[in-house]
Amino acid sequence: RGGTRNPRREEHQYMSPEDEWDRDLLLDPAWEKQQRKTFTAWCNSHLRKAGTQIENIEDDFRNGLKLMLLLEVISGERLPKPDKGKMRFHKIANVNKALDFICSKGVKLVSIGAEEIVDGNTKMTLGMIWTIILRFAIQDISVEETSAKEGLLLWCQRKTAPYRNVNVQNFHISWKDGLALCALIHRHRPDLIDYSKLRKDDPIGNLNTAFEVAEKYLDIPKMLDAEDIVNTPKPDEKAIMTYVSCFYHAFAGAEQAETAANRICKVLAVNQENEKLMEEYEKLASELLEWIRKTIPWLENRMAEQQMKAMQQKLEDFRDYRRIHKPPRVQEKCQLEINFNTLQTKLRLSNRPAFMPSEGKMVSDIANAWKGLEQVEKGYEEWLLTEIRRLERLDHLAEKFKQKCSLHQSWTSGKEELLSMKDYESASLMEIRALMRKHEAFESDLAAHQDRVEQIAAIAQELNELDYHDASSVNARCQGICDQWDNLGTLTQKRRDSLERVEKLWETIDQLYLEFAKRAAPFNNWMDGAMEDLQDMFIVHSTEEIHSLITAHDQFKATLPEADKERMATMGIQSEIVKIAQTYGIKLSGVNPYTNLSPQDITNKWEAVKHLVPLRDQMLQEEVARQQANERLRRQFAAQANIIGPWIQTKMEEIGHVSVDIAGSLEEQMNNLKQYEQNIINYKCNIDKLEGDHQLSQESLIFDNKHTNYTMEHIRVGWEQLLTTIARTINEVENQILTRDAKGISQEQLNEFRASFNHFDRKRNGMMDPDDFRACLISMGYDLGEVEFARIMTLVDSNNTGVVTFQAFIDFMTRETAETDTADQVMASFKILASDKAYITVDELRRELPAEQAEYCISRMTRYIGADGPAGALDYISFSSALYGESDL
Repeated sequence: RGGTRNPRREEHQYMSPEDEWDRDLLLDPAWEKQQRKTFTAWCNSHLRKAGTQIENIEDDFRNGLKLMLLLEVISGERLPKPDKGKMRFHKIANVNKALDFICSKGVKLVSIGAEEIVDGNTKMTLGMIWTIILRFAIQDISVEETSAKEGLLLWCQRKTAPYRNVNVQNFHISWKDGLALCALIHRHRPDLIDYSKLRKDDPIGNLNTAFEVAEKYLDIPKMLDAEDIVNTPKPDEKAIMTYVSCFYHAFAGAEQAETAANRICKVLAVNQENEKLMEEYEKLASELLEWIRKTIPWLENRMAEQQMKAMQQKLEDFRDYRRIHKPPRVQEKCQLEINFNTLQTKLRLSNRPAFMPSEGKMVSDIANAWKGLEQVEKGYEEWLLTEIRRLERLDHLAEKFKQKCSLHQSWTSGKEELLSMKDYESASLMEIRALMRKHEAFESDLAAHQDRVEQIAAIAQELNELDYHDASSVNARCQGICDQWDNLGTLTQKRRDSLERVEKLWETIDQLYLEFAKRAAPFNNWMDGAMEDLQDMFIVHSTEEIHSLITAHDQFKATLPEADKERMATMGIQSEIVKIAQTYGIKLSGVNPYTNLSPQDITNKWEAVKHLVPLRDQMLQEEVARQQANERLRRQFAAQANIIGPWIQTKMEEIGHVSVDIAGSLEEQMNNLKQYEQNIINYKCNIDKLEGDHQLSQESLIFDNKHTNYTMEHIRVGWEQLLTTIARTINEVENQILTRDAKGISQEQLNEFRASFNHFDRKRNGMMDPDDFRACLISMGYDLGEVEFARIMTLVDSNNTGVVTFQAFIDFMTRETAETDTADQVMASFKILASDKAYITVDELRRELPAEQAEYCISRMTRYIGADGPAGALDYISFSSALYGESDL
């Protein structure tokens, strides 16, 4: 008894009743009573199918007729025709026919002869019936590779394991309290017994409950007496086994249905999970495409704003888009591809067809939409910066235009009235001559202002060309100045003509006044120009440009001593006028008839020029400081970018090395990749800091950087590619682990696959060209013709990309070893639940399957259209085929 015995391996050599019972000295009377009742009931449960029964087991089998009939009923086979006579030899012949039939079924009877049966030997008769029970009721029981008695015991133990106070260890003591029998019934038909109300201290009640329920509802006749079992120290094992075997056969159909239901639940669970993944893919794809659809028009809108503040807000919005809004979408796109690859792997491993997303939501559609987004995005930031420069230039030109217009209009103020005066009509000859000289000085002044008018017109033209938002008012003011200038020219010419007509009346001219006027006017113009230059605004973008302005300013300051000499010379003329007047007693009116400029005007303007020079110095030095700060920002950005750029490239290369490394297991590769992923995540703070420096540069209007070849856009694109690469690589390893575990591939096999793949991956880019793939297959022993190779290529490159990935290579190498459920297996399982019908009902589904799986089937099965089905019948055959057909999701 040291292990599980297998009756099949013992060739069914059963111990004779005498040998078995002699081992226990004599057959216990209580056991004999139990066997007699049990065996009689068992025989009658079969004989009644033939319309007969026995009353006394040792008497009713003596002529062999009912014994032969019993064997025909339980075997379903015909025995030889029995002898009709009633003589002893006739009876012996019939019993021998029965015993020969038993031996033909592989049972070796020892010490059981026909004479003992004919003579009514109780022990021999019971022994013979026991061999029949063993052969036809118990021998074929098989549970978890154990059979016969051990299989029946294991089945009882499994079915009663969850029940309190039940511990089945044998076929005698374990059944005395009746709870084990009640547990067997409750396990399969909980509607027949309320197990919670049973008590261990009521064995007779428990046994009778089991006997009555089994007889009434399970068609198992009462084969035992409760009192006999309870009052016997050790109930008869054979009687208990015989009775319990009836329960096994009664519930065998339920066992088969349970197995079928489990298979269906497993298949449905796979389908439900796959459908969930499909729905998640569709949802994520829809959301991503919708975001791209809404974002592209925003990036395509290149309508420039009229105000600098509005354009700077556009730049800030774009910066938020690149730093805040787009990165999560990059992750979503990467996750979408990962989910798609994982789903396809699961479908392939579960023998399902590949997932076909709805129209417009393929991975390639997402990639094309994303490519379109990046194409539109490309150049958008450059356009924004160009527009900001344009607006900056416009604001500068507009302010310069206003300044020059104000200076010009200040100069022209009152000039038209002066030119229109008729003062020469009532003037003396000297006054007329003075007016003539004064007019000549004005013409000189007028010619000097011609350049400013042309500058004003040129600035207005440039503002129009740059599409200045307030061009209409600029044009109006410019036109007013030009019209006024033309009118001044006309009036000047008319006045000259008038003065020339009366010039002969002029006899005296104060040469000194004239000289003063002629020298003061250009010097005054020079001072006006100097003041204008000293107050002129400027835009520079480098230290070189500002140093160029400083050099020009230093050159201007170098001319001041010479200008001061001119001022002194001009002021000397006025001194000479005063001296002559004093010498000759001329009473001066205090007004130079040839100019409105007074010596005080020259002095005041000179002081103003000297005051503006240090202010200009200060302004230029402030700009130097600003440009130096900008240069520091450039160097600071470049220092980080020159580190981050190579770091990203290095990590990309290292990830590529990890993905093709075959030194360790997939789990070790996964751990390495996870560490790389964590290092990359931890490095994000450096990218953010660089973004901050980039923002400071843009806010300072820095648009170029000679210290680095890396722009923020280069870093962003490299960073996004790095995140995508590590996520895709991790997903590839996860899919390899999933494939390895599902296909039962060893690490050594996987390493061999990787070594072969790496050897023929000529370009070292993780992919094989078709020629390399063909060479790889030939090296592994494949005999390939063109047709066969073309068929294989459709398997490993279904999208016609022209390359074979490592995942596709592994799938091909392990494709033939898959052990998955098939549509036929699922169909057979449903057929069991449907009791061999071609349809199944809603009630059957809800009874045999868990609620969730049952409702899943009900909601998806089509109505059965056969004439033999009741109303509401469902077609499980088409449903089983659809589980393995093309997905409509």
